Amino acid sequence: MSVLPKRGVIAAAITALGLALLFSFKTPEQTLPALGNRSGGTDGTGGANGTGATGATGGTGGTVSNRNRSPAATPTPTPAPQGGQGGIPDGTVTGPTVQTQFGPVQVQITFSGGQMSDVQALQLPVDHPRSAQISSYVQPILRQEVLQAQSAQIDLISGATYTSYAYTQSVQAVLDQVNG
Repeated sequence: MSVLPKRGVIAAAITALGLALLFSFKTPEQTLPALGNRSGGTDGTGGANGTGATGATGGTGGTVSNRNRSPAATPTPTPAPQGGQGGIPDGTVTGPTVQTQFGPVQVQITFSGGQMSDVQALQLPVDHPRSAQISSYVQPILRQEVLQAQSAQIDLISGATYTSYAYTQSVQAVLDQVNG
């Protein structure tokens, strides 16, 4: 019997074992770093000058993930509205501008019948091509998530962690303002 078939069987067994180990590997949960001015970027191509992506992976696509949240990143629950029609008057309210290392984020929310009927991003990071690309990708996703949840308690989008977090902060500020 030749040595070659034995090597093939051994190689196949090692490959199968490696794949089994790879698929069973679990990554530890990561916490969201505090927002603010940073001297170095850990996102995409971000660096000392603040260029680059707005999220943790720097990818163009993102998945909605709750894994990037730490207790500090969880927005304060929105109190239940009081009074008729939800207690919130119809109209438009502009949220504060939240600064990220990649640029400002600000939302404007329109209320109708006591509920959020529209959310528009007035400002998103667009100073650099990569930031503009990510902002254009995540804006409709964040809008849809906020409208569906009718709160700022939405999952952050991987690949746009800083933008997602700042977006929810601006939304939460508007809800705090109209609720009380």
